[in-house]
Amino acid sequence: MTAAVRTWLRCPRPLRWPALRLVCFPHAGGNAAFYRPWASQVPDDVEVYGVQYPGRMDRTGEPFAADLPTLAEGAAAAIRALPADAPVVLFGHSLGASVAYEAARRLDGPGSTLRALVVSGRPAPDRLRATSVHLADDDTLWAETGRLGGTDPEALQHEGVRAIALPVLRADYRIAETWRPRPPVPLRVPVLACVGADDPEVTEDEAGAWARRTRGEFTLHTFPGGHFYLLPRRHQLIETILRATHRSPVPTWSAAGP
Repeated sequence: MTAAVRTWLRCPRPLRWPALRLVCFPHAGGNAAFYRPWASQVPDDVEVYGVQYPGRMDRTGEPFAADLPTLAEGAAAAIRALPADAPVVLFGHSLGASVAYEAARRLDGPGSTLRALVVSGRPAPDRLRATSVHLADDDTLWAETGRLGGTDPEALQHEGVRAIALPVLRADYRIAETWRPRPPVPLRVPVLACVGADDPEVTEDEAGAWARRTRGEFTLHTFPGGHFYLLPRRHQLIETILRATHRSPVPTWSAAGP
């Protein structure tokens, strides 16, 4: 395992001979552990990786990324260093969708193991909304976390959690809100866009605009729920990803699971 892989990627269930690698990019304020449950809910031959951005968890001592392209470059270098014995699918939610897209631009091309890009809860780059939440005061920024529903309500009341999480959240919002995408060069690989029907952050039309970012097949899938629809709809989302990337649609997990 290279230094880049050790730094950027977390794999809860390493496999000797994976048939597919699913690399997952977290939302603003998130970390690689968000995707740990996925490792036990994918088919037995799918290897799940969570991308660990700098400045959090075991990378707390490192400075936050200067900008979104820098973040994507680090992640792409780590993915490129993985063994070339299995195809790779990138998944990103919210901020993670933008980072995954920029990483896909760096990985896409002849000889690449990249199979598909899956973007979730994020408008296409040319449909991004102008916001400046990262410049708001701490209370406003913290309230944003509760509004979107991605954090345990009890954790939102804990001052220790807030003190740790706010700098991470502000840094992530900054790189998301200051990102200026380059002119589009369509990807070669298919793109799947996923959105919650009641997501206040992205409409179906804004998500559908991702179609212009690929020369391959494009699919839009809408799930019940809001911005963090993927928490209660985890099984359905994973199955949708596997179907769209030509994996077997038959899940190996228990239907009674979360």
